Amino acid sequence: MAQSRANFSSRNLTKTQLGGVVFGCTKDTIKECLSKHLFGLPYNHISYVQKIDTALPLFLFNYSDRKLHGIFEAAGPGLLNINPYAWTSNGSDRTSFPAQVQISARLQCEPLSEEQFKPAIEDNYYTCHHFWFELDHLQTNKLICLLTSFALKPKPPLSTCTPQNRQLFHFPSSPQIGDQVKPSKNEPVEVSLVSAKESDSSLSEQMNKDCLLEEELRDLALSHDDNTLIKTVDQPNIPTCNNLKGDGGSLVSSPPQHTTIIQLMHEVKELRAYGIENSTKICYLEEKLGEAHIEIHRLRERCNMLESKSAGSLISKARGSDVGESHSPDDSTEAILLLGGFDGYSESGLSSVQSYFPSRNVVMAHSSMSCIRSNASVAKLDGKVYVFGGDEGGHGWSNTVESYNETDGRWSLCPPLNDRKGNLGGATLDGKIFAIGGGNAEVVFSDVEMLDPDIGRWIRTRSMEHKRFAVAASEHNGSIYAVGGFDGKEYLNTAERFDPREHSWMRIASMKSRRGCHSLVVLNEKLYAIGGYDGSTMVSSVEIYEPRRGTWIEGEAMKEARGYSAAAVVKDCIYVIGGYEGEGVDILDTVECFKDGKGWEKVPCSSMGRRGFLSAVAL
Repeated sequence: MAQSRANFSSRNLTKTQLGGVVFGCTKDTIKECLSKHLFGLPYNHISYVQKIDTALPLFLFNYSDRKLHGIFEAAGPGLLNINPYAWTSNGSDRTSFPAQVQISARLQCEPLSEEQFKPAIEDNYYTCHHFWFELDHLQTNKLICLLTSFALKPKPPLSTCTPQNRQLFHFPSSPQIGDQVKPSKNEPVEVSLVSAKESDSSLSEQMNKDCLLEEELRDLALSHDDNTLIKTVDQPNIPTCNNLKGDGGSLVSSPPQHTTIIQLMHEVKELRAYGIENSTKICYLEEKLGEAHIEIHRLRERCNMLESKSAGSLISKARGSDVGESHSPDDSTEAILLLGGFDGYSESGLSSVQSYFPSRNVVMAHSSMSCIRSNASVAKLDGKVYVFGGDEGGHGWSNTVESYNETDGRWSLCPPLNDRKGNLGGATLDGKIFAIGGGNAEVVFSDVEMLDPDIGRWIRTRSMEHKRFAVAASEHNGSIYAVGGFDGKEYLNTAERFDPREHSWMRIASMKSRRGCHSLVVLNEKLYAIGGYDGSTMVSSVEIYEPRRGTWIEGEAMKEARGYSAAAVVKDCIYVIGGYEGEGVDILDTVECFKDGKGWEKVPCSSMGRRGFLSAVAL
């Protein structure tokens, strides 16, 4: 099996970004992988193995000959220690590869050499010979298209074959790759993200049917040849009217049935060739469709920039006019700064930064961050906005920190966090910034780090009582509140408060619902826990904590379920921006506003665009 490489274990793709997974084996373990229908990786890969759902495409890379086998699919979700004794010498030792998934064969194909498959996943190679096993949808579809072109003819089922002795795959001793139809190196091999599973499944099913039909026709032809031979031997000197030809023709001709069978075999071959040709054309057209999506994204960015300039013009005019307080976007406290995230168009994420002015419903662009950043946290201190941690566009969790100066609009690098982490909480208290909880591909943190600008570095302070990944945090009345999150095993409904006078975290009342990747804001001396994921689905529910009573009450739910959104308070209103609604749904482009006595209302925001996994802070 694959060896552990802690520093390069994953790309940290989200569950929606994950299109497929490569598992590793050697010549000594490949047979056990296939006979037990079980793939596995070292523990440090569990972060993305647990994101595997049934039917997700899988591949098997043999380190011994550096060939890729496929196409497989998950027969169940990725779990820890499905078989805790797999791939051990005597079956009694604990496995070194506990991140496991049960598999089944989708389509049996010739294995691809590294030279053949490497171009399809070029971006995953971080050294000449090592690559990340997480595949996005584009890479997965390229591999599926390549392997489908080298599909093997299935063996006819044997009546004596039982589930116990049936082999999942057979390995050809001398594969005739030259006889297979290969795609041109210059032709694209991309399959549509939306229709990938359906098209691959139907193509695989059709090719299997064609192979079986051709096999049956061949057997029938051989059987007919045998019968003809027997008849010829029995009656060697008795020509009949059916096998005589005049005009000097051959004495014996092929029986009409035999000719029909040969013709059918040729037609089957032509249909197979036609199917492969169409598959290649579909790949090409869908690559063009992908390019069109990128161009649409570029034009959308251009449109946003023009709208931002228009917004700037409106702001300039507002500064020179007698516009009322409720319509004065020149007031910086009315703006919400939006940082990074993911828009559903670009594969890696965003580094862009904009100000959203709710009163005018306009967006204004600022200079971008130094890197792509999503699932980060943000806090404001002394006229600067600090953004820290997060995912740097598929290059792994980050410990980098940068600050935005509201006065001159410039970004500056700051001292890094002690650990690489994302999905953490952020808050400002007593002139210091706190980075709370979070996690990475290997660990979930209860740790809290504190940045003191006078010291110029992050120092560890008192840890929380619980580990909390995808936690929501906020400062209120001289204390920091950390609510919900994921502890590595389950989503939490617990909450705790940090009091700097006692320099300790104290447990407070628990929420009624479990939730993570939610938002926490303060409005009218109350804390609002908004939306998020409860362990099975995204929710629209809202819970409100009243510190004086020490209890949570149920609030009015949002119009839409969402998590990984951004929330901020402007002029006694809560604004929840973008987010993600759930599996198979696009990133949201909607904004909701809450005000006491009026409830939640959707805000039309044509200039916002789709955005999730972002950070936000009120200016």
